[in-house]
Amino acid sequence: MTLNRGFIAIAIVVVITGGVAGSGSAIDGAARNAVPRVATRSTVPQVEAYLDAIRHEPGRLREFVSDLPKGADLHAHLSGAVSTEFLLRSAGRDGLCVDTTSFAASAAPCGTGRRPAKDATTDTRFADEVMRAWSMRGFTPGTESGRDHFFAAFGKFEAASSHKGEMLAAFASQAAAQHEFALEVMLSRQSAAVHKLVKKVGAGTDLAQLRNRLLAGGAMAKIVKAARTDADTDIARMRTGLRCGRTGADPGCELPLRFILQVTRTSAPEVVFGQMVLGFELAKADKRHVGVNLVAPEDDPVALRDYRLHMRMLGYLHSLYPKDPKAHIALHAGELVPGLAPAADLRFHIRDAVETGHAERIGHGVDVSGEDDPDGLLTEMARKHVLVEIALTSDCQILRVCGARHPFATYRKAGVPVALVTDDAGIEHTDMTDEYIRAITDYGLHYTDLRTMARAALDHSFLQGRSLWRATDDHTPAPECAGSPLGGAKPATTCRTFLKGSAKARAEWRQEAAFATFETRYDG
Repeated sequence: MTLNRGFIAIAIVVVITGGVAGSGSAIDGAARNAVPRVATRSTVPQVEAYLDAIRHEPGRLREFVSDLPKGADLHAHLSGAVSTEFLLRSAGRDGLCVDTTSFAASAAPCGTGRRPAKDATTDTRFADEVMRAWSMRGFTPGTESGRDHFFAAFGKFEAASSHKGEMLAAFASQAAAQHEFALEVMLSRQSAAVHKLVKKVGAGTDLAQLRNRLLAGGAMAKIVKAARTDADTDIARMRTGLRCGRTGADPGCELPLRFILQVTRTSAPEVVFGQMVLGFELAKADKRHVGVNLVAPEDDPVALRDYRLHMRMLGYLHSLYPKDPKAHIALHAGELVPGLAPAADLRFHIRDAVETGHAERIGHGVDVSGEDDPDGLLTEMARKHVLVEIALTSDCQILRVCGARHPFATYRKAGVPVALVTDDAGIEHTDMTDEYIRAITDYGLHYTDLRTMARAALDHSFLQGRSLWRATDDHTPAPECAGSPLGGAKPATTCRTFLKGSAKARAEWRQEAAFATFETRYDG
């Protein structure tokens, strides 16, 4: 996959090391050879006028948004990020079978009621049936809700989603083609090893004692080492798939990559805590792993029962671990609607995630209006700069919260930072371009709104280092770069030194160069 118009190929005259790489290697974006055109005057009014003129013309709007810099997709699960077609091809190559009733993939041999997955290459009807079962393609709510169909899909294609390196390559290539500037992806690591360790050390309600038992004798350290080795393998395979370091390398090679460890909130409390400890220990040991997030349906009975306990676990670990390197916390919270969970649970999940769980970002946050004192909560989130990852397509498909029913506008009006995300782009048949188009169409957004969200995405990413901006959500350059044109090819010495010391600022600088190039297209 190649970039449209080579748009991300933006150069900055700063010494920057290579893109995605293995442990112990630099993994932050590299300089490119093209020099951006930096506007000599503001072209924003012309861009605004152009967007206003074409916002009701689908073809021209898609062309405009396709080329728009989009920051980063901060909320992407690797297992759901790649296309259903990719998963089906993987199932065929691995010789898997597909149940002709449930369409769940499993290992060979294929007996009665199961077909080889490779049959999908010649039987288009079979392929269509599988892809509909493995995604939201063509789904219409009926006896099965969108929520149930969505979550059931993961179990059906799970056997086909074991090739993380190849999946990362597809994810990175797609992100580069979407004009994103960093990669953050949620995935699971060493889950079976954590389960085994927890079973060995036993349960307990004293979190300090339980953590000590998990760490005793270097047991957790061995799991951390294994997880880092897994990351080395995944990234090596990813780089091979992208042809990194070779002629014709995919632009995805240049995007800095970070992992967020998934913690399954429907597991037993001691297992959840063990996974959290792994996430915090990984972040301390390996800068590629930057934080944790709770996954699985928030309305699951176990997840509801243990919600406050999970937040206390995160609060406890947050108090113990160093701030540099930091284990960041992003949480699915408020992915609920009336009728999906008891009314009482719609009153505190987001607030508890922010205040007790120390969430720096909230995923979905759909039920914020049902929280106790929602105005006070919104004010607190704005003051603390807690970003909300807005998944418009996902929330519409899974929760039937669409258009005016979605709190996207509410968050923006309250000054809460927001960024558009895909959630599970492959299952939902969406991408960042689609999310931006939906936001423009449903909420009448202007160009400066889009640029602000793209900037916020990188500002709130978990890339290491200071932001290019002097303060969170300020979007005024830091003092070191205040005298240099944003994204320019020849930043001042102080700015160049600043960029060399911050992975986050480098990604932001590249995006500003891309914005400069994008905007000059509409100059006159």
